[in-house]
Amino acid sequence: MGNINEYVNGKVSENREQIEYHVEKILELIGEDTGREGLLETPARVTRMYEEIFGGYSIDPREALGVTFDESHEELVIVKDIVYYSQCEHHMAPFFGKVHIGYIPSGRIAGLSKLARLVEAVSRRLQVQERITTQIADIMTEVLSPQGVMVVVEGEHLCMCARGVKKPGSKTVTMSTRGVFREDAAARAEFLSLIKE
Repeated sequence: MGNINEYVNGKVSENREQIEYHVEKILELIGEDTGREGLLETPARVTRMYEEIFGGYSIDPREALGVTFDESHEELVIVKDIVYYSQCEHHMAPFFGKVHIGYIPSGRIAGLSKLARLVEAVSRRLQVQERITTQIADIMTEVLSPQGVMVVVEGEHLCMCARGVKKPGSKTVTMSTRGVFREDAAARAEFLSLIKE
C-alpha cells in the first residue's frame, strides 16, 4: 500500500460536480461574489482538497497495517510523534497534533511505517479525537493480537482555539489502553516516560 496521498476519495471524485456546485452556493450564501477573480477556481480547489483530507474514507484502516510478520520479539515497541491532521465532525474545522503508539507483540509485528499509515487512514475523515485514539488501539489489537497496546493522542482543535471559547494553545490529550497496559501501571508508566524523551 502506498502513501494515503496516492489514493483518491472515490465518493468525492464521483460527486465532484455536485460538491463544486454546493461550495459555490455556500460562498454566495455567506455574501461573497463568486464571479470575482480570487474565487473563480475556489469550488474546484476545495473539492480537490477534500479528496486529500478525506482520503481515509477510501481505505479500510485495517489494511493500512499491511503485511504483518512472525517475530519472537516480546518487548515494548513504540512509534511516537506521528503527526496527523483531521477535521472535527462537529464544525468541520481542522484539528491536528501527534500520535504515540506502543505495543508489546505476542508473535506478530507490523512494519513501523505502517503505524503511521494507520494513523492517516483513521484521521483523514470527519472525526473526534477520542474516536481516533480508540480506533487505533482497537485495530492494532484486532490485527496483531499483541499482549497490549497503548495509544496517546495530542491535539489542538481550531474549533476551540479560533472560534467559540477562543483559547489558542490549549491541547487535548486522549489515551486508550488494551491488554497489559490496562492492567499494569508500571507498563503504562514506562510507555509514558519513553514518549516524553
